[in-house]
Parts: sequence; C-alpha cells; structure tokens
Amino acid sequence: QLVESGGGLVQSGGSLRLSCGIVGALSRDYHRIAWFRQAPGQEREGVSSLGTSSGRTMYAESVKGRFTISRDRAKYTAYLQMNNLTPEDTAIYYCAADYFIAGSDTRWYDPNSYDYWGQGTQVTVSS
Repeated sequence: QLVESGGGLVQSGGSLRLSCGIVGALSRDYHRIAWFRQAPGQEREGVSSLGTSSGRTMYAESVKGRFTISRDRAKYTAYLQMNNLTPEDTAIYYCAADYFIAGSDTRWYDPNSYDYWGQGTQVTVSS
C-alpha cells in the first residue's frame, strides 16, 4: 500500500514536502517511484520519477528547478519537495510505483508504467 501525506493549503511562493509511505506487502524493492498530479477536469500528469536502478530523476518541464524527488530506502518512503509553488500546481498529487512492469526512463510520465498507486493528497496553492 502506498500512502501519501503532506498536502495542504499554501500561498503562492510557498513550499510543501509530500511523503509517500510504502507499507505492508509492498515494503520491498521497486523499479521506479513517481509522483503524478491531476487537476479538476484535466488528465493525470507525470510530475517526477526516480528510477532505482539507473538512479535517474525525471521531471516535467513545468516543475524543473522547483520540485525535487528523493527517497529514503531504509524507511520505504519517497518524497517530493515542492518549492516556489504557484496556483497552477494546485491538484491532487498521487504516488505511484513500478514493481513488475520494469518500464524505461523514456516512459516515466505514462501512468500505465506503474502498477501501484496511492489514494492521493490535495495540494492547493492560493494566489
């Protein structure tokens, strides 16, 4: 099970750190972990991913330089540090993990590249 936390209401220019706790049977190695977001009326969008084999981090253009993905392997927890937030970042943020698909870095933004998802955490940025 993937459990997101850390969402909330923040003013434009502020920061939040999202956490994705991995518990239960999923507390083992995975190929990739990622963050997606979905705003009302929009499709789910890949925000960032971290490949555990390659070590590569990937970011959507809209968040490059502002967001940072990381993980604490021992705690089975992934993070998304979000700085300089804008109202356009308002969305439900989801954590996703690839345990069995073993997708490539080139498809990191594709929701079909992940087989486990969290329930999401709301991030609201006021202007």
